[in-house]
Amino acid sequence: MGEQRYRWKGSELREQAAVIEGKQSPTKVLVNATYLHSYFREWVKGNIWIHGDRIVYAGERLPDRVDEACEIVDCRGYVLVPGYIEPHVHPFQLYNPHSFARYAAARGTTTLVNDNLFFLLHLNDDEALLFLQQMNALPTSVYWWCRFDGQTELEREDEQLSNARIKRWLDQETVLQGGELTSWPRLVSGDDIVLYWMQEAKRRRRKIEGHFPGASEKTLVKMALFGADGDHEAMTGKEVRTRLWHGYTVTLRHSSIRPDLPVLLEEMKALGIRHYDKCLLTTDGSPPSFYEGGVIDWLIRIAIEHGVPVIDAYAMATLNAARHYGIEHLHGSIATGRIAHINFLRSAHDPTPVQVLAKGEWVKRDGEAPIPWTAPAWEQFGIRPLSLLWELGWDDLQFSMPMGLRMENAVILKPYSVSIDTSRDRLGHDHDESFLVLLDRNGRWHVNTMLKGFSSALGGLASSYSNTGDLVLIGKHKEDMLLAFRRMKEIGGGLVLAENGEIVFELPLPLGGMMSALEMESLIDKEKEFVRLLRERGYRFEDPVYSLFFLQSTHLPYVRITQRGIYDVMHKTVLFPSIMR
Repeated sequence: MGEQRYRWKGSELREQAAVIEGKQSPTKVLVNATYLHSYFREWVKGNIWIHGDRIVYAGERLPDRVDEACEIVDCRGYVLVPGYIEPHVHPFQLYNPHSFARYAAARGTTTLVNDNLFFLLHLNDDEALLFLQQMNALPTSVYWWCRFDGQTELEREDEQLSNARIKRWLDQETVLQGGELTSWPRLVSGDDIVLYWMQEAKRRRRKIEGHFPGASEKTLVKMALFGADGDHEAMTGKEVRTRLWHGYTVTLRHSSIRPDLPVLLEEMKALGIRHYDKCLLTTDGSPPSFYEGGVIDWLIRIAIEHGVPVIDAYAMATLNAARHYGIEHLHGSIATGRIAHINFLRSAHDPTPVQVLAKGEWVKRDGEAPIPWTAPAWEQFGIRPLSLLWELGWDDLQFSMPMGLRMENAVILKPYSVSIDTSRDRLGHDHDESFLVLLDRNGRWHVNTMLKGFSSALGGLASSYSNTGDLVLIGKHKEDMLLAFRRMKEIGGGLVLAENGEIVFELPLPLGGMMSALEMESLIDKEKEFVRLLRERGYRFEDPVYSLFFLQSTHLPYVRITQRGIYDVMHKTVLFPSIMR
């Protein structure tokens, strides 16, 4: 599928040059601006000329020609910084790529580097790449990763992650990296397919993003030799130091299940780390309500509060990320030739902008609501509500497996021996064991076991939101589980809670059963209600949304429920296979 060959056509470049020559007016001029000069690392005063979506000049001069149509913006009272870059986005955590981009832009994060896992598992490439083209038309700049694994055991892995697909994605201009490498243990153990894809990515000048939680120094060194450029899984200052020592770019994470940034910064300081030019910032694709505090603006604020020099804090969110991904000529600074992503702040110590320019257009004005964006026509990309042409019955809710999954925290699962009577239709509320079912979305197979630690009083939960888009049922009461499933089916996918024969909550996810069509502000309220209801029924960990998503994720220890059955992550074996219906 074709892409625009050049960021600006020759005729557009001639127009931009004509602005400098005084033969044509710019479209905007920001006068009396105090702005961050990312290369001199200081605050300077000047004027910024914008033509269309590009900064054509930043310095002391004013343009020789200014037409009536040119917007003059007096920047006195503001401090200007480049638009922020979020380098590690999972854009399908109940929200969708469009709604998250809009929400992030209003908070100053105008460039996103997104995961493509949803597209690999649910769309054909023509549909997915057409969607990428449509996203290029947004006011924000949207880039992508290319995954090398499905983060779980897949039935059709050879088809969904074929050589042809990986290469086609890596060839896309907006794909900046391969990864994240959740399958790195396979690579270390001798898997040459992943190594080949890494080499193909490097040949195309793409970065490789690691996913190396708890990795030893020896493993980090080997992965660097294989081609890894960066990693976001450092959980201590010492782990940050080891990665920096061996040349990694280290993305410092602050997310719903790993709110690590304050600890990382304090421990880095204690270790004598004073240079941050190889550090980036990420929220790591957290659920909607996490973003009430902001997006990358929030992380800059944390960095400043924990003693990072102000200019370094902004560099981690702008220039460092642009330089790492090889897009410095377009992003990361307020300088000649860059895309006009500019945040207007009231103070350098307050990184949440009051006004935002993205590609030279206002996406937020002082005192006004964020400007709405036209939603995509989702169906043209193959993204539509679930249509389940099969029924779920009592025979599908038979439980006899002797081993269940025990939650150690929101995402870590260990095996345990089931000792309660699972032949009953209702379980008691005096313990925290629940029925757990993973159902093929096409109705071909299921995996039935027990889940300990999720809830002590949940009637029935049905979710089409999962790592693979297969269906998850959890509950104490089989009747409520069936009711929740039927309602989830009626609304075309979503999260549904049932209790005592009634629906007590539903969040439709009409975009492939994984994503909401709501704007973030409304979605945040719905997710908070969902979390509240689960906590009232005994959920006690950080994040139930991630708990649902990671039930299948084999990059985490120790056991998982997958399309192939109950899977032992540490020994890479299927303990109990899925059962055909």
